[in-house]
Amino acid sequence: MVDRVIQLQPLVRRFGVPALVGMILLALFLDVVLRPEPIGVDFHTYAAASLVGMQTGWAYIYDQNLVTYIQTQIPTRVWTQPFLSPPPVAWMVAPLMALPYAAAFFVWALGILAAFIAALWWSTDYRGRARVIAVGATVAVWWVFSAVHVGQVAPLIAAGLLVAWRLLREDKDFAAGIVLTVVLFKPNTALLAPIALAFAGRFKAFVAWIAGSVVLVGVSLASLGPHGIEAYIVDLIDMPAQIRHSASLQAIEGTFGLTGAGATALRVIIVVAAMATAFRFRKSPWLAMVVGAMASLMTASYLHPSDICLLVASGWILWHERSDRVWRALLVGLWFVALPFLRVVGLGVPLNRWLIIEMVFMVALILDAWMTRPAISSQPRALTPAADFSGPAPA
Repeated sequence: MVDRVIQLQPLVRRFGVPALVGMILLALFLDVVLRPEPIGVDFHTYAAASLVGMQTGWAYIYDQNLVTYIQTQIPTRVWTQPFLSPPPVAWMVAPLMALPYAAAFFVWALGILAAFIAALWWSTDYRGRARVIAVGATVAVWWVFSAVHVGQVAPLIAAGLLVAWRLLREDKDFAAGIVLTVVLFKPNTALLAPIALAFAGRFKAFVAWIAGSVVLVGVSLASLGPHGIEAYIVDLIDMPAQIRHSASLQAIEGTFGLTGAGATALRVIIVVAAMATAFRFRKSPWLAMVVGAMASLMTASYLHPSDICLLVASGWILWHERSDRVWRALLVGLWFVALPFLRVVGLGVPLNRWLIIEMVFMVALILDAWMTRPAISSQPRALTPAADFSGPAPA
């Protein structure tokens, strides 16, 4: 049997790698050309809020009449929608408003994609063409280019999760906590990730996140003033019915048809299970962070397809942290389902069913935590060794 495996290795290197590269390139091509939503539809809203802030004052970025008016003045054919993101998102876009709109969107889209790719590139110990293929395969899942296409901020939160993981690995907890303040740009995607670190015993990272968050929230509130704060609260409470409905399609309400007490009870169960699992992962706190991110996605009441970039980042971390066959098979299966091929032939997973896949991923994490004996030492081990697909290497 061993001799047979050894004989197959040259064939895998000769034919398997080119086939994988071809699949990735085809997936990337389909990601670019198959875009159901108008280009830049979310960036368009960020830009409008930013222009309102610069022209009228940051206290008025949640005056939706002003935001809508500015959107109608921007030379692009996309629909108008309310700006409901936290103020830092509008601040980030502000420097780009000196450029023509098309150029501003291009710089923004390229920037969020580059940030995600850079985080993948930096956080792995793969080297050579193995690194290129691994990063390319991760970027090829359709959520990443969906986020870039519409100009969503979600890839930045995913990048922050990856950077924080590597920093925690190197015992740079304070820096990891500061990096995790990026989750406040879109709290529904990963707000529970830094909280899970507290349950895992990495209090320095948690305190750093709290400190950074207090500063960011404080500056945001000061920029809004009483008028802006009140307007934001009213916007969140009185969200248009159509937006509220579309926002809940990927959430518990849309997936399971639960409402009221049923939906709340399920969310409480998920959060409690996640924090208990985070405590179990106290010897591997970076996995606790993944558990928190997954719990955030599953309990959010507002989700966009781009937000599943956090599942991509979580899968990347697990690929490096767990090399057993069961985990690798699960991750490869999730990766294939997330490629655009099934969507082309009409067999893709509907958006309101991805929550079920996230739950499967979460259950696997819970089983891993409670069935695996915790490590004796919390000292960081090496990540995936330097490798190249031209030869076998552990991952």
